[in-house]
Amino acid sequence: MEPTAILQPVIALGLWTGVMMLWMYATRIPAMNKAGIDPQDAAHPGAMTLPSEVSRIADNYNHLFEQPTLFYAIAISIAVLGHGDQTAVTCAWSFVVLRVVHSLIQSTVNLVMLRFGVFALSWVVLLVMTIREALVIF
Repeated sequence: MEPTAILQPVIALGLWTGVMMLWMYATRIPAMNKAGIDPQDAAHPGAMTLPSEVSRIADNYNHLFEQPTLFYAIAISIAVLGHGDQTAVTCAWSFVVLRVVHSLIQSTVNLVMLRFGVFALSWVVLLVMTIREALVIF
């Protein structure tokens, strides 16, 4: 297996986060203009009242800096230590796919129980990665 295979999902999730940032600003800026919100009012984004279809994209963008930070740390640790076997790579790609699906659900239909199910599955995958690596290094 190529040593960088475990890093490909890391880069893919980073790229997806960039897509979500672009989507967030492509919806947020027009919504702020339409609502007559002064850009300075964005100093505290929680104080702004934007339509749900705009806010949930920003919420998802923020979520990509929560749980995925552990994914980045674990995947990079696996890479640095040379433990990137097929199971680790499959788990990493599964995590990325689940996070993209989570983003799409939250940013479009926002069905909370469906979103939660995908979120929970992504945690299972992340825990598998974490526990496997813990068993190797401890």
